[in-house]
Amino acid sequence: MKKLCLTALAAIALVGCSDNKDEESAAAEPVRGVTDTEIRLGGMHDLSGVFAAFSSPAVQVANDMFEEVNEQGGIHGRKIRYIVEDHAYQVPKATQAVNKLVSRDEVFAMVMSLGTPHNLAAFPIMDRNNVPSILPLALSKPMEEQGDFRYRYVFGPSYYDGVLKGVNKLVETDGIENLCVMYIPSDFGEEVNQAATDAAANNDALNLLESSSHRPDESDFTGTLARLRDAGCELVAVALPVRPIITVVATAKQMGWDDAKFIVSQAGFHSAVAAAPGGVTEGLYGVASWEDIVSRMQHVPETQAWADEYKETYGELPSGGAVLGRVGAMVMINALRDAGPDLTTESFLDAMESLKFTDKVTGVDTQMSETNHRAGSGIILSQVKDGIWRPVAEME
Repeated sequence: MKKLCLTALAAIALVGCSDNKDEESAAAEPVRGVTDTEIRLGGMHDLSGVFAAFSSPAVQVANDMFEEVNEQGGIHGRKIRYIVEDHAYQVPKATQAVNKLVSRDEVFAMVMSLGTPHNLAAFPIMDRNNVPSILPLALSKPMEEQGDFRYRYVFGPSYYDGVLKGVNKLVETDGIENLCVMYIPSDFGEEVNQAATDAAANNDALNLLESSSHRPDESDFTGTLARLRDAGCELVAVALPVRPIITVVATAKQMGWDDAKFIVSQAGFHSAVAAAPGGVTEGLYGVASWEDIVSRMQHVPETQAWADEYKETYGELPSGGAVLGRVGAMVMINALRDAGPDLTTESFLDAMESLKFTDKVTGVDTQMSETNHRAGSGIILSQVKDGIWRPVAEME
């Protein structure tokens, strides 16, 4: 009789089996992106533009993990469907993508969407429909601060915090006095530029000599680097895409400019940067919330096992993008499980704010709360040594 009643309730929302009207109303009310058999998630990614090195492996790994969960019966009987749109790092395309994902696909949450200006353009559309932003591949401060904090969850500290602490550490340990910046004129680049500006403003011994703006697809930096060298730059903060970062550091070495140091934000902390052919990025500094996966696999058996499996499947070692995909998928899977079978946006957000788990593979220790919506906490300063990002210092 109970089974028959539940079937009737699913088929006709106006008929209830419970004497409790509140329960009856909750059961009858549809939840965006959630059915009895499916949970729809969305993501705007750069699969064909300047930051594809992050998006492509992140999507790949996340889909693999979601598929594994689905093969085991899903989460409380529901299978995850991750619907991804490519914006090619173009804001107009990102706006089209989020409109499609929210309005037509009616996704439950947006997960790991890449790009600061792209997410900022998407937030108003998401907020009007109560769609949470889960771990965007963008660590600018507005990812936490713009809109309702309850709906914002990120991978870790912002680009601003990372670069500011990294620069301050190098100033402290290496006696740096002259700082310069190379950045793309986006919210991401401007945030790195602001971190450098504030580092100099708050330290009488540090001077910000030059701030140089560049197109995301720029490839010739000879003139800029000559100017920075002539200005006397000792440390250059670089907020560019992956390929231009490699070009900048390689060009500086080709020019014989060996006494300057370069540092990148989390957006440049990628295995491909460290492993650039010919060791051209040797000595480069970078900041991130966790140790690089290639470095970690050399002393953690669980990491080595995952890396071996990844290489067997894809023919290469996992990158920073793959790590982001793994962490993002784990956060979603754990939170959806903790939210229980009666999944709503509110039960999911409650689960996110009480999420606690440790991933031995990546070393990410997630402990979220009502006031902490970061999957990772601290900042690690690393340096490229022998083609691998090696930890140099940990900073709170």
